[in-house]
Amino acid sequence: MPPITEAKPVTFSDPLPDTVDVVVIGAGVAGTATAYFLAKYGVKVLLCEKGRVGGEQSSRNWGWVRQQGRDWAELPIMMESNRIWRGLAEETGEADLTFTQSGCVYLAEDEAMLKKYEDWHDMAKRHQLDTKMLSRDEVYARFPNISGKWIAGMVTETDGRAEPFVAVPALARAARAAGAVVIEECAVRTLDRQAGRITGVITEKGHVQCNQVVLASGAWSSSFAANAGTNLPQLIVRSTVARTEPAPPHFSNNLSVPGMALRRREDGGYTVTSSDFAEHFLSPASFKYFFKFLKLLKVSAKDVHIKPGAPKDYPGAWGTPRRWSAEEISPFERMRVLHPAPSPLVVQRIRERLPMRFPELKDVNLAEAWAGMIDVTPDAVPTLGEDHQIKGLFIATGLSGHGFGIGPAIGRITADIVSGRDPGFDLSRFRAERFFDGSEITPGPY
Repeated sequence: MPPITEAKPVTFSDPLPDTVDVVVIGAGVAGTATAYFLAKYGVKVLLCEKGRVGGEQSSRNWGWVRQQGRDWAELPIMMESNRIWRGLAEETGEADLTFTQSGCVYLAEDEAMLKKYEDWHDMAKRHQLDTKMLSRDEVYARFPNISGKWIAGMVTETDGRAEPFVAVPALARAARAAGAVVIEECAVRTLDRQAGRITGVITEKGHVQCNQVVLASGAWSSSFAANAGTNLPQLIVRSTVARTEPAPPHFSNNLSVPGMALRRREDGGYTVTSSDFAEHFLSPASFKYFFKFLKLLKVSAKDVHIKPGAPKDYPGAWGTPRRWSAEEISPFERMRVLHPAPSPLVVQRIRERLPMRFPELKDVNLAEAWAGMIDVTPDAVPTLGEDHQIKGLFIATGLSGHGFGIGPAIGRITADIVSGRDPGFDLSRFRAERFFDGSEITPGPY
């Protein structure tokens, strides 16, 4: 498997169509899954990516396909996504979409964490999920080679993992095989509207006629929305991850312990992170949306560290244009693939904690570290559905750092909404207008 930092050549370069039914902006996991399901429904769909398919956060995450620990409204959707993941490889013929059931395990060293797990377990039981609480003795019997003063644990055996770096491009290949047009290095600059309705999009390669658009641009979504004339609250945080060299298969589960998270990789190594540190670079949006994010900041203050200004050309950075026309080069073209440097502090923590928590890996070296920019909403759950100001614009963004696993179901639901089908879920928790209609902002688990 190539390293995350390796530059990829353009592999999706279909001709730009004159007319489609739907344009999907952004080929991360949510946008690519949306295009896949729309194409399966027989909808003429164009998937536009400014850089590379899965080139940003969708390939830089932990690779967990996790039901455990989800927000109450996300959980039913994630259970559906777990089902979709299990059949994707066979359905598409893409081995890179293989789902590996590995179980997800959280271990607790204090009563406060145990109480959170117990409360969540009560909710999981109402959804008939297979989550189980583990006693102290069960934890020590099952995980004698993980160091800690454990008082309890929680496990969901039906959770699993997949490989982000290869899965999203594989899903794009499946979308194209189903009839979607997929084009990399094709930034959508803005919407084309007449009499208040969407009539197309203007890309850097030309105009495409359509009457529906899906905005699934991750960290770039808020900037695109603002230029188009609508308000989409989200902020960006940097999260750092690493992978080890190949190592013995001592740990098969997705594991989360205080200060450390780990999963087994198909290349024989482990994806590892400190799991307790993210960074937000101050930008104009930080001040614009400060009060909307206040509750989330209070519950995650220990985990989110504020940095001065974002580097040049990062989403919404100081000096980045806030408005541009269809004829101007957009910020999306100036930053083809957002490739932030990993946090040295997180890398140091990983090096120190990996042998401490997992002594059997004390001689295993880190092969690579990387970072991604996560799009976070004020309540840390997605924005999903038709925009509250622009009819015909559908939003599928703000997956808040836990989008890879839920991405296939988000795509299926978005495709259902766009094509007028019943999505089968209560989506009121995710509606775009919730941050403006007086609804209470209640952060989910982040």
